[in-house]
Amino acid sequence: MVRELLSGLKFQSSYADYSDVTSADEYEQREIQLNRFRKLIGELMRGHTARNSFAPWEIELLMDFDACELPSRRRLDIIRQYQRAVERQMQTGVGPPMKLSHFLVLREQRRTGTT
Repeated sequence: MVRELLSGLKFQSSYADYSDVTSADEYEQREIQLNRFRKLIGELMRGHTARNSFAPWEIELLMDFDACELPSRRRLDIIRQYQRAVERQMQTGVGPPMKLSHFLVLREQRRTGTT
């Protein structure tokens, strides 16, 4: 768990040749993660999964999704909004995808104008 926390940190370098460019490996990893996320969301929207192998971050998202109680009439709409928010997040290079519960808190804060 500590390794996962540290892997998301970006340390500033004082070297003149420091570059803030995403390497090809990081870009490829982010694309793989985004594709897996899209597949997971598709499965959630259909109401069943067609696989039995999940990455650790996918299991965390599934457990979080299960803990969130979405109103049935707005469920698909909220999931689509969540998917778009995660896609925007992943475009900036930050991963793994945010949890649905975090998205719902941010959404509520935006709606009420609190931070």
